[in-house]
Amino acid sequence: SVSSPLQSLQQRTWLIHWSLFVFFNHPKGRDNIIDLFLYQPQYLNAIQTMCPHILRYLTTAVITNKDVRKRRQVLKDLVKVIQQESYTYKDPITEFLECLYVNFDFDSAQKKLRECESVLVNDFFLVACLEDFIENARLFIFETFCRIHQCISISMLADKLNMTPEEAERWIVNLIRNARLDAKIDSKLGHVVMGNNAVSPYQQVIEKTKSLSFRSQMLAMNIEKRVAHSNRNETPNWAAQDSGFY
Repeated sequence: SVSSPLQSLQQRTWLIHWSLFVFFNHPKGRDNIIDLFLYQPQYLNAIQTMCPHILRYLTTAVITNKDVRKRRQVLKDLVKVIQQESYTYKDPITEFLECLYVNFDFDSAQKKLRECESVLVNDFFLVACLEDFIENARLFIFETFCRIHQCISISMLADKLNMTPEEAERWIVNLIRNARLDAKIDSKLGHVVMGNNAVSPYQQVIEKTKSLSFRSQMLAMNIEKRVAHSNRNETPNWAAQDSGFY
C-alpha cells in the first residue's frame, strides 16, 4: 500500500534520527549529512516540521567540514534555515552562527563558543567533533573579524578567540604556514596585516548559481506550507450549504 503523506513524514523523521549513527562514524558522513539534510527538500521539511533539534547536528557537520570552499557556501544557506527556525529551536551551537553571521556580535559569539564546548562534550554523537569544532569556530570568528578590519591587534584577536596573545600568534602563524590565510604578522607592533584575498568573478558566479537552487527549494517549501495551511482553514462547501435534513 502507498504511504500517506503523514506516514512518509514520520518515516523520514525516524530515518533522520537513525542516520546520525552512520553520519558521525563514517569518513564521508559530514559531507553526506549536509547533502541529505540541507539540500533534499523533503528531509529539510521533515526537520523543520518534526525535529528542529536536528539542526544542532547539521550545524556541527557544516562547521567541522574539511572542504573550506564548500563550507563557506553551505554556511550561507544554513544560516538562513537557522534564522527561519530560531523561534522553534535554539541551542549554543546554532546561536553561535547566528551571533557571528547575522548579528556580527563577536562577544556573544565567544560566549556561545564556550557554551558549545559543554554541549559537545555531553552529546553522544558530537563528542568526537570537539577539537575540529573549536578549531574551525575560532577560524570563523577570525575570518569574519578580518573582513571588517584590515589591520588587527594580536592581543585583541586573542581576546576574541579566548586565547593568550602567545597562543593566538602561534595559531595565526600556523594558518599562514598552511596557506589557509593571506596575511603578515608585524611582531614589533603586535599586529596582523591582512592581504587582498579577492574572490574571482568566476568563483562568485559559481557560488551564486549554487545558492539559487537552495533558494528555489526554500521558496517552493514555503509556498507548499502556505497552501496546506490555507486549505486546512477553508470551510468545506458541504458545511456551508443547507443539507435539507432539518
